[in-house]
Amino acid sequence: MRLSYINFFLYNWPTIAAYAQTHLSLVLETVVVSLILWLPVGVLISRNDKVAAQVLDIANIIFCIPSLALFSVFVTVPGMGLGRISSLTALVLYAMMPLVRNVYQGIKMVDKNVIEAAMGMGMNYWRILWEIQLPLATPVIFAGFRITVVMSTGIAAIAAYIGERNLGRLITIGVGNFNMEMIVAGAISVSLLAVLLDAGLGAVEKQLAPLGLRIRRGE
Repeated sequence: MRLSYINFFLYNWPTIAAYAQTHLSLVLETVVVSLILWLPVGVLISRNDKVAAQVLDIANIIFCIPSLALFSVFVTVPGMGLGRISSLTALVLYAMMPLVRNVYQGIKMVDKNVIEAAMGMGMNYWRILWEIQLPLATPVIFAGFRITVVMSTGIAAIAAYIGERNLGRLITIGVGNFNMEMIVAGAISVSLLAVLLDAGLGAVEKQLAPLGLRIRRGE
C-alpha cells in the first residue's frame, strides 16, 4: 500500500509540481494584496479603540465563515465567477483578521513611556509611528504575516472546488474517484508546502526579535 503512494508521486510528479506552482502563486498574490490592504487599516485603527473594536469584530466574523461557503458566494458575483478572482478575494478577506489584529496589537503594545518621551522631544505622530512604533511592533506584525501565509496555503486548497487548478485539485478529484493515493498526495503536498513556508518565515522571524531577547534565548 505504501509503495502505491510512492509510485503515485513518482509517476505524477510533473502534474503535482505544476499544481504546486499554481498553489504558491495564489498564496503569494493573496499575501501581496493583503499587505497592501490590511497593514494601513491596522495602523489607522490604532488611533481609535472604538473603531478598532468594530473593525476587528468584522474581521472575526469573516474569519468564522466556512471557507467553501465564502468561496461559493463570490462565484455568484457578476464578473468574478469560477477561478482566480473569487479565490483571491476570499483569501484576502480571511487574511484580514491575523494581519489587522497583529498590526493593531503590535502598535498598541509599544511602551507608552517611550512614546511620551518621543513627544517630549518634539516628534509628531507620523514620526513616532515610522521611527518608533512600527519598528518596535515589527516582530508582532511579522507573526501575523507568518500566520497569514500558512493559513492561506491551507485554505487555498479549498479553491479547487471553484476552479483553481492547484494542489487541492488532487484532493477533490481523489475524493470524487475514491482514489486514496491521489487524496494522500494532495494532502501531503499542501502540508509540506505549508511547513516549508512556515519554517522559512520562522527563521526570518527569529532575526526580527530584539537582540537582548535573542541573547537570552541563546540564538
